[in-house]
Amino acid sequence: MRRVFLLLLFVLSPAATCFATVFGTVRGIVHDPQHRPVSGIEVVLKANVSEFTLNARTDDAGQFHFDSVPLGEYTVAISDANFAADPQSVAVLSGTAPILHFELRLPTQNQTVVVSADAAQTETVTPTTLVDRLQIQETPGAARSNSIAMITNYVPGAYSTHDQLHVRGGHQVSWLIDGVSIPNTNIASNLGPQIDPRDIDTLETQRGSYSADYGDRTYGVFNVAPRTGFERNNEAELVLSAGNFYQTDDQLNFGGHTNRFAYYASVSGNRTSLGLQTPTSAVVHDAANGFGAFTSLIFNLDPQSQLRFVAQARRDVYQVPTDPGDPTTILHDANRETDSFAAFSWVRTFGPGLVLTVSPFFHYNSANYRNDPFDIPSAATQDRSSKYEGGQANVSWIKGPNNARMGLYSFAQQDDQFFHVIYNDGSGTVIPSLAQTPNGSLIAAFVEDQFKPTSWLTLNAGLRQTHFSGALAENAASPRVGASVRIPTLNWVFRGFYGRFYQAPPLGSLSGPALNAIQSQQLDFVPLPGERDEEHQFGVTIPFKGWVLDADNFLTRATNFFDHNALNNSSVFFPVDVQGARINGWELTLRSPHLRNRAQLYVTYSNQLALGRGCIVGGLIGPCPVPLPGFFALDHDQRNTLHLGGQYTLPWRAYFSTDVYYASGFSNSDPAIPGDHLQPHTTFDLSLGKSFGEKFSANLQAINVANRRILLDNSFTFGGTHYLNPREIFVQLRYRFHY
Repeated sequence: MRRVFLLLLFVLSPAATCFATVFGTVRGIVHDPQHRPVSGIEVVLKANVSEFTLNARTDDAGQFHFDSVPLGEYTVAISDANFAADPQSVAVLSGTAPILHFELRLPTQNQTVVVSADAAQTETVTPTTLVDRLQIQETPGAARSNSIAMITNYVPGAYSTHDQLHVRGGHQVSWLIDGVSIPNTNIASNLGPQIDPRDIDTLETQRGSYSADYGDRTYGVFNVAPRTGFERNNEAELVLSAGNFYQTDDQLNFGGHTNRFAYYASVSGNRTSLGLQTPTSAVVHDAANGFGAFTSLIFNLDPQSQLRFVAQARRDVYQVPTDPGDPTTILHDANRETDSFAAFSWVRTFGPGLVLTVSPFFHYNSANYRNDPFDIPSAATQDRSSKYEGGQANVSWIKGPNNARMGLYSFAQQDDQFFHVIYNDGSGTVIPSLAQTPNGSLIAAFVEDQFKPTSWLTLNAGLRQTHFSGALAENAASPRVGASVRIPTLNWVFRGFYGRFYQAPPLGSLSGPALNAIQSQQLDFVPLPGERDEEHQFGVTIPFKGWVLDADNFLTRATNFFDHNALNNSSVFFPVDVQGARINGWELTLRSPHLRNRAQLYVTYSNQLALGRGCIVGGLIGPCPVPLPGFFALDHDQRNTLHLGGQYTLPWRAYFSTDVYYASGFSNSDPAIPGDHLQPHTTFDLSLGKSFGEKFSANLQAINVANRRILLDNSFTFGGTHYLNPREIFVQLRYRFHY
């Protein structure tokens, strides 16, 4: 009854407004050479990678306004028979409102494109990376269903180890689909993708310095603008691939649009004999397969109201690889995962700069870990399913120097959990099975304002208040403040931020005979409190002749740091709270313009220190030494991470794309191996593609071309140690047709 009340409160409350958004606002002024405003001029905004277009006319003050612009990169131009102005390229980030200036001139004068991508960064203190669907398609391996290369290649401080994505030293990240946050309080239980990369139109990655309308997953926020059908007209695309390790990753998608309606849908399937990172250089018992469906629908009721719907369903199965050289261990483990969500949004524009969005959602997620009951030394079963029902809404008011937002976000969660371990090692250990159905809920309210007193200064201030109810009831107030300063003429943007965050914990606990058995092994289970973080960050964005250099320094102090731990050798993992963590580092990104219309280069670099302190204080805990240990390197501590690469256009409608990855090595957990960290490694990935007419294209992709096989990490997750994946080579074919 309480969950129903929370949901009704959200839906019915007139103050229910926004948690986050997938939209920004583009506004500007059109003036003549004497800086007098010009009215009645048509302004056209067009997406760079689709046919999405918006039109507006300047008012008596020469101003134009585009509201509810999906995040991405656009070109804004003047359409007038008597005058012209240089088109401007602008990157639209969620929640921003860049201001453009157009100076009219005679059409006979030369025309150039003015790159204004730094204008959006002036509006926010959050370091942000945009990756569009063409980059995903051309980046080696990025378009595969289970790939996270669209993140790790372009986002500094992002890497994968023990088959888990880590960003800035932490596991917990938020996925937003069409601006709607998809809640998931569980960590280290799912390996499947939140969304197939081929269904993404633009991916916006934020890392730290979040405004109050974004959630509290401190380490990364991935905001997905899905494909909508605006880039095609009743067209379908068939994607087929085949490669070594008997891999294939295929999709059929189709979409189209009218003046008021756009639709996109896809079905996909994949399989491989190389699924998870292996404990040795041999690949044994490592198959993976999955299938899924996705849809995105948009309908314009009238010029002021839009309805949006996005939904996905996925199913993935992973065999857990084994060590063929260990005769004492026989494993037939598998992890079966399901993930589905649906989100509906109503977007209403009440006037220039005043937009309301209401978005109810549902999310179902499960991870079922199974063994053969005769596995040695133990056979484990851990089933967990989670249901989330909730909603968010969005009202933003952009007026003059203010970009104000306030809102509410809420969900109810119900888990169904089962846990059982059979010991076949002759020890006689018995742990009774445990079934439980914990419930929880979260409600968060926020207020945020971006104040721009001058063209070169932006101030940000917000407050987020969160209440969580589960095994524990917790409240958290999270203030956030920041500022960005643009240096005139140079257009360098300096920014600084201070904020606090609260991350809701997973549900679940142990009780009864199972708890007694755990305690007999000098272990215990304590309900997990939420993680509380404090972040300091400053950075600079430097544009130069189309190149953009972005550098950040950050420090995150965490209390009750979320991690995961294993129960002996059972391969069953419990979320835990480490007493504290300290993560700090420098990050750098460098992006080039399109050089001679043929090449675009990128560099991402991170120098990072991820340390934990104290003992495990929540979840599955053991004896804590006295005195308490000091700081220690977390299992995913990697000091230096570098990616450099680019996309290159070749003659005859061909291209190639490269990525070179250098990593200095993760922390070493084995005293038999010398050194605090494992050895560094470098890999090289390559993609070579060509179009044959308008309908057919093909590309050849190779991952880890040199076939480097080294020990990647030796931590406790899905079987212990993991080696770098061997070389993968596959061919991908694309065929587009009308229907």
